[in-house]
Amino acid sequence: MVKKFRDAEIFYRFLDKKSEVVNVYLHGWGCDHKTLFFCHKFLKNQSSLFIDFPPFGQSSKTISDWTVFTYANMVMSICSHLGIKKFNLIGHSFGGRIAIILAVLCKDETQKLVLVDSAGLKPHRNFRYFCRKISYKIKKWLKKDVKKYESEDYRILTPNMRPIFCSIVSTYLDDFLPFIKAKTLIIFGENDRETPIYMAKKMHKKIKGSRLVILEDAGHFCFLDKKLAFLLVFEGFIKN
Repeated sequence: MVKKFRDAEIFYRFLDKKSEVVNVYLHGWGCDHKTLFFCHKFLKNQSSLFIDFPPFGQSSKTISDWTVFTYANMVMSICSHLGIKKFNLIGHSFGGRIAIILAVLCKDETQKLVLVDSAGLKPHRNFRYFCRKISYKIKKWLKKDVKKYESEDYRILTPNMRPIFCSIVSTYLDDFLPFIKAKTLIIFGENDRETPIYMAKKMHKKIKGSRLVILEDAGHFCFLDKKLAFLLVFEGFIKN
């Protein structure tokens, strides 16, 4: 199905099993709804909503002036359109950013929150980082090649998406965490380099009553690296 939102057409899949609470799956940057689709197949009796965040998957490839809060509002709009009144939020990486915002803005609707290798927190910066930042600005001012300073996620984006990406990664949600009231499960891969373990520990500390699970020998896609272990923890949390 497709729903119009602002300047974009949003592709979504709503698999209604008539359960009271709907599992809303929010994928990571550069991925699409298929990344987490195996979770629905595992929880066969659960209603599920999957969304492709533009410009990924089957949603519009061109958007303008979106922020992380625009994405959150888009999810709220689709839930309202479908008449979803209670949901569990499952967010991976970038999707975790959206889930954190929604868990605060939609306190009454959010029953449970699952943050999987979630982004959204302010990273630790060392001296080397600031040296690279200064070097980047100088070389850019001199109109020299600065591609080596850019992340792969940034380089593959179209020019109109790059400022949106920069806005998203520089929006920190640390202050949102204490306001999350939903039952929360935090699952991270032990070897995650994109969103390191210290971020998981901070989330665990700031979200009252949360549970933290670290999967050994797993990276930023811990649910793929350790699929069975992830599913067992995830199922137990959602069903209990």
